Amino acid sequence: MLDGQVVGLRAIEREDLNQLMAWRNKPQFRRYFREYRELNSDNQNQWYEKFVLSDRNTVMFAITELSTGRLLGACGLCYIDWVNRSADFSIYIGADELYIDEIYADDAAKVMMAYGFDELGLHRLWGEIYEFDVPKQKFFGRIGFKEDGRLRDTHWAEGIWHASIYYSCLINEYNNRGKGD
Repeated sequence: MLDGQVVGLRAIEREDLNQLMAWRNKPQFRRYFREYRELNSDNQNQWYEKFVLSDRNTVMFAITELSTGRLLGACGLCYIDWVNRSADFSIYIGADELYIDEIYADDAAKVMMAYGFDELGLHRLWGEIYEFDVPKQKFFGRIGFKEDGRLRDTHWAEGIWHASIYYSCLINEYNNRGKGD
């Protein structure tokens, strides 16, 4: 397990899947995810088998509360490009209807960034979010990601087109955090 100040990141277990699926299916969360459909247990099991257990280009973790062991959400690095040393950073906190908060999500992000940069030797972590995902915009700013740009009309939701916003953090920015940069 990878420990932060208040959260731990551990392997996702089969026993976590029902809870993760329930959180992913909440309409107030699902609107922020690439997978827009409601998931069933077959979808969730296929994701677990294909990506969590078998895909060397995906590293997913369960986020747990250190003091209680309670499952809080999930995070990971997806679409890892081992040649160019980059990965898509993914995270959500399902517990207590939080989605993204300043305690659990920020702490999990610090642990995940250390893992990606220090353990895996990645050069760049990036994320794509939709323009209406204000909680993640604030989150990426807090954890040191910078906005790279926007792609117009990439996501159809709630009857209109929305832009995708891309954020990233480079290894040198990660290493220089807190040094006036």
